[in-house]
Amino acid sequence: MSTQETEKPRWRIIGPGLVVAATGVGSADMVATLVAGSNYGYMLLWAVILGVILKIVLVEGAGRYTVATGNTIFEGWRSLGRWPVWYFAPYIVIWGFVYAASAMSSTALPIAALFPEGTFFAQVWPWAIAMGLLGFVLVWFGRYRFFERITAFLVGLMFVTIVILAVIAAPNFLETIGGLVPMIPEGGVFNTLALAGGVGGTITLAAYGYWLREKGWDKPRFLRVMRIDNTMAYVMTGIFVISMLIVGAEVVRAAGVALAAGDQGLLELDGVLRERYGDFIGVWFLIGFWAAGFSSVLGVWNGVSLMFADFMGNVTGKGSDHPDSRLNGKWFKVYLLWLTFPPMLMLFLNQPIFLVLLYGFLGALFMPFLAITLLPILNTDRVPREYRNKWYLNVALGITALLFIVLGVYQAVQAITKAFGG
Repeated sequence: MSTQETEKPRWRIIGPGLVVAATGVGSADMVATLVAGSNYGYMLLWAVILGVILKIVLVEGAGRYTVATGNTIFEGWRSLGRWPVWYFAPYIVIWGFVYAASAMSSTALPIAALFPEGTFFAQVWPWAIAMGLLGFVLVWFGRYRFFERITAFLVGLMFVTIVILAVIAAPNFLETIGGLVPMIPEGGVFNTLALAGGVGGTITLAAYGYWLREKGWDKPRFLRVMRIDNTMAYVMTGIFVISMLIVGAEVVRAAGVALAAGDQGLLELDGVLRERYGDFIGVWFLIGFWAAGFSSVLGVWNGVSLMFADFMGNVTGKGSDHPDSRLNGKWFKVYLLWLTFPPMLMLFLNQPIFLVLLYGFLGALFMPFLAITLLPILNTDRVPREYRNKWYLNVALGITALLFIVLGVYQAVQAITKAFGG
């Protein structure tokens, strides 16, 4: 037996879990948490903690399948029949196109906000293009280890920024503890569901197994390492989201400001922070805002390109281990080009109604799709017996699936309403 086979796996704080958790938390999640904090105070703190637990269960399941079998999650989906392919194909193409335009704009906004209004550099589109190109270059030429380290730096930047803001905001300790008691505010059912299920929940959760493979953690002996990595990453995410909730409750609510939806709400928070704490804190927040956006850009550019490469490798009969199906392979680069350049057209045009409709509808269904498909994958002979779900994992995964089905249907209806101007 080789030294590599017998060597005890070593856990490091920087791992694929940190990457997948950071990628999933974008500007929309930050605004949703701020709004929840400003509207309900700490009442929904329990929902944040529940959401962290559900994400740990979901991502652990996806990672365990790869660690136990050496297969990718797409191979697991294909074992269920043809229907996952028919869902995944339009999803990954349309979602990627619309998401990329949105992500580039989100990342550009805080940079443009640093410059005086009316100047060229205060325009969003040049910075959006620059962010897309920067992400493209870093992912095209970088190897996994390089990508992981850049992501870790961005995570550190956004984490420290928001946590220190929460400390400066001086949270009310007794109110915070009270938020651990589960209750749903009047008229806040879907806000509660969105906070528990939406924050950090994107297609990149399913990319975890691909990053495990690139890291070399795709063998059974790395199961414990993977679980620690995943848990620690989502504990960090929980601390980050709780810090955003504190900022919403203590800063936004105290200022009496109703934040706008989307990225504009974060720019409004910048104004509140400057007025209350000075320009230095406002600029610091914009840097953290940028780090959150750009970490998502890098994560999607890398992780979803890996998923597309595996998808194409399988449907063309080459399999998941063929060079064309791996990092920096042919299909990886094709999708990376698709994410970067065609979506730039949407920076200058209104988003077509049909694309918005499909993006919102397919995107809302992805998390239920992942939760539901993991149940048969992890309870049958698709994985060795010792790696199958225990009863409590099935209960947790069942609750997760139910939550995401309800939330997904609601978001799909919202997408249809928005697309047709309802």
